[in-house]
Amino acid sequence: MATIVVTGATGTLGRPVAEQLRGQGHQVRPASRHPARDHTPPVDLRTGTGLAQVLEGADTLVHCATSPTGGDITATRHLIAAARAAGVQHLVHISIVGCDRVPLGYYKTKHLVEQALLASDLGVSVLRTTQFHDLVRLLVRSSARLPVMAVPDIPVQPIGTAEVAARLAHLAVQEPQGRVTDMAGPSIQPLAELAHTYLDSVGSHRRPVPVRLPGATMAAFGRGEHLAPDRKVGTQTFADFCALGSDGYQGRWWPLSSPRV
Repeated sequence: MATIVVTGATGTLGRPVAEQLRGQGHQVRPASRHPARDHTPPVDLRTGTGLAQVLEGADTLVHCATSPTGGDITATRHLIAAARAAGVQHLVHISIVGCDRVPLGYYKTKHLVEQALLASDLGVSVLRTTQFHDLVRLLVRSSARLPVMAVPDIPVQPIGTAEVAARLAHLAVQEPQGRVTDMAGPSIQPLAELAHTYLDSVGSHRRPVPVRLPGATMAAFGRGEHLAPDRKVGTQTFADFCALGSDGYQGRWWPLSSPRV
């Protein structure tokens, strides 16, 4: 069995990835600023602190950690250098469908990270996915607290976190494949329709108001640049996810991307 390092292993995506890999019998080392109970030293990707130690003797690195407030490019430089020095054979990275088409700053950063990894001398696999159910729930839950529940008039194709985690865990034990086929949720629906689903699931009588927002980013979302209609491989619907209530993985606010990890 392999020794696999998972960045962001205590987060929304990293946690189920680590759990699935452990379930398959692999030795998993979390690379996190707040590691779990296994005495692994803390790792700070922003400075590179702890990377050499956690990567020593590792076969594979699954990179789930990311930050919407900046620092991903610097973290990627640290990862590439440390993985090269440690002789890591395979780096698996999670990215976002449309990161090369939507002119949102965070998306642009994700695309730059992809390019840096694919241009490196490391063995790399890059998986792009659509938005997670956790994100959609967080967006509509936050909107529901406002006097008027306004939601952007855009389509969304959310996918289950566990399904993406399973795909990453599978890629981690394969040979490096470069950019792999995108992964998307089972259906494309207006965000307002998904908001209705959430509100019904919590017994709320509020109703969302779809609004058209200005700007190039919202225009790109409106055109569906963040969707993958030919890659509806997910099986869990947003309604299925909402039916689980507050159990399971808890999302955090995230700007139309993979949940924060």
